[in-house]
Parts: sequence; C-alpha cells; structure tokens
Amino acid sequence: MNGQPILELRNLESGYFKQLLVLRGISLKVYPGQVVAVLGSNGAGKSTLLKSIMSMIDDEPRKGEVLVKGRNLTRRSTETIARAGIAYVVEGRGMFPELTVAENLQLGAYHRRDRQGIRADLDRVFDVFPRLAERRNQPSGTMSGGEQQMLAIARAIMSRPELIMLDEPSLGLAPLLVTEIFKVIREINRQGTGILLVEQNATQALTIADYGYVLEGGRLVLEGDAATLAGNENVQELYLGVSAQDGTRLHVRGRRRRWN
Repeated sequence: MNGQPILELRNLESGYFKQLLVLRGISLKVYPGQVVAVLGSNGAGKSTLLKSIMSMIDDEPRKGEVLVKGRNLTRRSTETIARAGIAYVVEGRGMFPELTVAENLQLGAYHRRDRQGIRADLDRVFDVFPRLAERRNQPSGTMSGGEQQMLAIARAIMSRPELIMLDEPSLGLAPLLVTEIFKVIREINRQGTGILLVEQNATQALTIADYGYVLEGGRLVLEGDAATLAGNENVQELYLGVSAQDGTRLHVRGRRRRWN
C-alpha cells in the first residue's frame, strides 16, 4: 500500500528479564483503514508483540524501532503511545468490574477534553453496541464474557484511536458470540479505524483481515494478503485445521516468505 503506515515495526527484538528473548527481528506495517491479522499458536509471542508496542513489558526492546505515523516511539511511555492514536484491548478484557458500563466507557476517554465529542462518541458506541446501551448503568463485572468483550472494544473506541490492537478477542466465547464480535470489529474498521488483530481463531481472523502475518517461535515466518494466506497449504494445515492432501505435515519454520 502507498502512504505512511499508522504503525511500523522495524526489526524489533524484545523479551523479559534480560535473559528471555521472545521476539526476534519483527518487521510489520499497518496502514490507515487496514485490518492486519497476526496468527500463531500459544507461545508464539503474539501477546508479547502487542505489549512491546505499548511499552508494557518489564524489559525494554533490545533492538529495533516502533514507529507511529512515522514518529519513533520506541521506549516511550504507554501513555505517550496511546495519545499518539493507538488503543490496546488486552487479553482478558481488563474491565473495572465494580464500575458501570457508562463509567468504563468514560474512562476510555480519560485523556480527552472535548465534552461534546465524548458525548457524540458515547452515542456512536451505543449505536454499534445496543446491548451496552441496555446495560449502561449495570456494573461491568456482572455481565457475560461476550458483553465484557464488547465493552472492552467500545472503551477503546472512546479514545478516538487511529488503530485498535486486539489481543485474542474471541478467547473463551461461544461460537455465536465470536461471530458477533468479529462483525463488530469489521464495522469499526468500515468506519475508518485500523485494526491489528492477534488471534488464534485463524479462520475468523483471515475472513475479516486485509493482510496477515504468521508468527512462530518469536519470528514472522509468513506474510501476505489474507485471501492468499487462507489458501496456503502451510496455513491451512497448521492454523485452519485442513490436512495436506498427501497426508504429510507441512512446516514453515525458517526463512520468512511473502506472498503478494
């Protein structure tokens, strides 16, 4: 794509406690209005990737750069990165259970001072999430897992981000709720917000994504447009549950490959 990415990682290396290197030379881009999926199994480094972008791990990146709209924000504070236009919906949703739905949403706009704009965005959120409108005065801790996930995404919208990063939004949800959550993500994207989606449910992720990366052992081993990745034998067998025609197990470890 042409133009400047919202988010660009250049050869990022990151880990924990100085000894454990998790991410090894990660380079990726997310452009305005794009949905980018990062696929990988448990332990591949997906959550560490998002936490590293947001400066939310104990050890600073050891190498590489995190750029937001061309501005180098490597090793800057989480608040600085959020104010630059990046919102992060953590795995597990991160609700304040004793606060109501409306109070959680207002916290999403904590750094904003435009009261009229905040009210307009609350109305927009309740249009997109009518279930939240019905429960606006209900403590969030009493809601179902699917409703809490909707609230987590809605709270991210309240910061008016240019990019929302989602960590396993389908985790622990029933299939019907997963479908509903992904419809909402697509609708948010249609309204102009970029999405970086970390997800084990590769089928759903590639259905809504424009572009995808496959993370394995802390390295990006595959990348390409979503339709091409979905049709790739390696991705089908390892992440989509489709067996290779000859019955052998295919592997993609080693040099990163790209399909255009």
